[in-house]
Amino acid sequence: MDLLAQGKVRDIYAVGEDRLLLVASDRISTYDVVHPTAIPDKGRVLTGLSTFWFDRTREICPNHLVSYTEMPGECRGRGLLVERLDMLPVECVVRGYITGSGWKDYLATGTVCGIPLPDGLQESDRLPEPIFTPATKAEIGDHDENVSFDRAAEIVGDRALLEEVRRLSIELYSFGAAHARERGIILADTKFEFGRRPDGTLVLADEVLTPDSSRFWPAQGYTPGRPQPSFDKQYVRDWAASSGWDKTPPAPPLPTKVVDRTRKLYIDAYERIAGEPFSHWLDRSGAAR
Repeated sequence: MDLLAQGKVRDIYAVGEDRLLLVASDRISTYDVVHPTAIPDKGRVLTGLSTFWFDRTREICPNHLVSYTEMPGECRGRGLLVERLDMLPVECVVRGYITGSGWKDYLATGTVCGIPLPDGLQESDRLPEPIFTPATKAEIGDHDENVSFDRAAEIVGDRALLEEVRRLSIELYSFGAAHARERGIILADTKFEFGRRPDGTLVLADEVLTPDSSRFWPAQGYTPGRPQPSFDKQYVRDWAASSGWDKTPPAPPLPTKVVDRTRKLYIDAYERIAGEPFSHWLDRSGAAR
């Protein structure tokens, strides 16, 4: 197949004129730089969780998934056959809690992406309501940049379209957060990507509510005023931040203990959210164990 693009995690291949094959690798990045060490089964977790959410959010928004079973052998469990779409040029971030870059912006300005927030918030506090905070899409090695809604509307070139994207993003976040909370997980924030079909229909694409695109915190022990433990790649971010690395390429290799712990966190996130052993996804998708 023709390799169209290679992202930080996914490889994208052409399948005819109107389909793509998205293959989620086991690569992991922090601060928008890919580490040379892979996390075994990570790509399968991302793919399995995305199919879980695609199936459950169809009534909110159509999505691009065509099949996860019609895969070349080596892609089973980590490959998705999807529609080819005209992708919107912004990341659609929704925040339900104040953390990460949003926390840094709040400390500096009292706002996130131009949205005023109440005074006196602590790190990891729940926000009064989820907020839509778009970001630019960075090339590999560059950093995504938070932007205001007005700036994002200029980038997209259609304000009414972005208003609909904001509505859908917040509804998807709220649905995912409610389900995750029932499974003992707080969905602190997440990002979505949308594309359009030739007829203009908005379609949910890429990955959905995975440990790579979201911050998942254990609900048990949640305490505002400090960073939270997580089921996502924050564990790797924390190691990278303390390693002495200056966050510019090349990224350092990961120690074995970090790899093993991260794999466990990813699989734990799958099993809690999907409500089934990770092996069930491998069996359904025909992936070799």
